[in-house]
Amino acid sequence: MDTTPSPAAPTPDFTPAERARGRALRRAQLPWALGGRLAGLALTLLLGLTPAGAALVTATGRWFGGSRTAGVLAGAAALVVLGQALQLPFGAGVRRVRARFGLVTQGWAGWALDALRSLALALVLFLPLVLGLFALTAWSPRRWWLPAAGAAALLTAALSFLHPLLVEPVFNRFTPMAEGEPRTALLALAERDAVRVRDVLVADASRRTTALNAYVSGFGATRRIVVYDTLLATAAPREVELVVAHELGHVKHRDVPVGTALGAVGAAVAVAVLGLLGTWRPLLDAAGATDAADPRALPLLAALAALLGALSGPAQCAVSRRIEARADRHALELTGDAEQFVAMQRRLALANVSDVDPPRLLELLFATHPSASRRIAAARAWRAARGGPVPERRATPGESVV
Repeated sequence: MDTTPSPAAPTPDFTPAERARGRALRRAQLPWALGGRLAGLALTLLLGLTPAGAALVTATGRWFGGSRTAGVLAGAAALVVLGQALQLPFGAGVRRVRARFGLVTQGWAGWALDALRSLALALVLFLPLVLGLFALTAWSPRRWWLPAAGAAALLTAALSFLHPLLVEPVFNRFTPMAEGEPRTALLALAERDAVRVRDVLVADASRRTTALNAYVSGFGATRRIVVYDTLLATAAPREVELVVAHELGHVKHRDVPVGTALGAVGAAVAVAVLGLLGTWRPLLDAAGATDAADPRALPLLAALAALLGALSGPAQCAVSRRIEARADRHALELTGDAEQFVAMQRRLALANVSDVDPPRLLELLFATHPSASRRIAAARAWRAARGGPVPERRATPGESVV
């Protein structure tokens, strides 16, 4: 349950025009974003719970010789390509909406190149996994999930470690932050928090967006603070520090290692559930497969995995909101600066054109962070509990507060 304070009425932190702009963006892009999710799930279920998926695996496998290995690899590649192709119009719709609101700086050619990169990355990651999975199902169509569950847990942990080293550079360029006061201040902030970081990097986010962000990635010797160039260009130095202080809170509370461990357990449990469901004869008959070792069972396993992911989504979002609220508290405790924290939340909300008070149902189902109004209310409650003055908005009506 999300325990962050909820504002009883609209706060004066955002003008009616600013609130309306955030709502307008949310309403304009929601049909595309939600439609993409639903369409992707519908396609996966259609292929997995009907003979259509089995026919796809058989047909594509024949193009490459018709062997079992060819069926597995070609079928897996077909599922990935079809899924990505289906998402293209929905992704383009979201991009058009965000461009209309001034959040996109990347041209259509760059967007298409990113789509090709995503496809290549998905194939590089997915095909070896599927090949290993069906090597296990060939070993035992009924007990394959026992070693697969352990392998899934180990792979989840490995990918969490390798993501900043192998995946992030595919989409962004990172350069060391120049020597000077901003870099010195961020390193001093990490030192004060007893968090060891290797470097401070600047991501070239402005190639794609005007949105603001920063994060801390990596483990141990690979840990680094990453700041969007858009944040450095528009935010006050103290606000940048507060964004980074929030991210240091994730490190301090070991959110990434704990999340990785929980993700590993979740992956193992999901594989075990797939193993049990994959032996259920009605499902195999519906999918046109003989058993889990049959390459034609691949769409069924993919559909069951997608369904499990969709059902667990709201619970994952609820946990994420609690973790983000805790990181906010850490930033406040580390800096003691509620006033600048509120200013930073205003800036982020306005720059990212956030809906600062989204409908509660959408927040519960999809939001990974508390809304801007909730975060500001929590900062004021934190400050009031310590007996200090509550930061207030001093802008005149109609003024854009940043």
